[in-house]
Amino acid sequence: MKLMLKRMLRQPNFTVGKLYIDGKFFCDTMEDVDRGLKQNMSLSDIRQIKVMHETAIPAGTYKVIVNMSPGKQRMLPRLLNVPGYEGILIHRGNTHHHSSGCILVGENKEFGRLAHSTKYEHMLTEILQKEKEVSIEIV
Repeated sequence: MKLMLKRMLRQPNFTVGKLYIDGKFFCDTMEDVDRGLKQNMSLSDIRQIKVMHETAIPAGTYKVIVNMSPGKQRMLPRLLNVPGYEGILIHRGNTHHHSSGCILVGENKEFGRLAHSTKYEHMLTEILQKEKEVSIEIV
């Protein structure tokens, strides 16, 4: 299964995108600020640009698994081997303050906020748990 996150709207404090599953629109996303990081950049370059808890992960392609999040105490999609980042999840949240580098899912019906986030987290986790191989491409 292939997920694609298309970053669409870059604001000073957050980034709004659209998440697709195998080419079909699934929901809106919200992340921290897209500072132009790319997966193929050196770790030292990423660390120079990254602002802790305020920077979206590098654009690129990552393997996704679903496992228990110790911090969130529930099963969540987790991106593996994100350079310069640890513990990147796809989860619920209403504003970029809930992100800390993670990808938030929901409906972008109000500027700077996601609605129905819990619903989309549950649906996405349920879908991905049934798959053997999942990747996400962030563009």
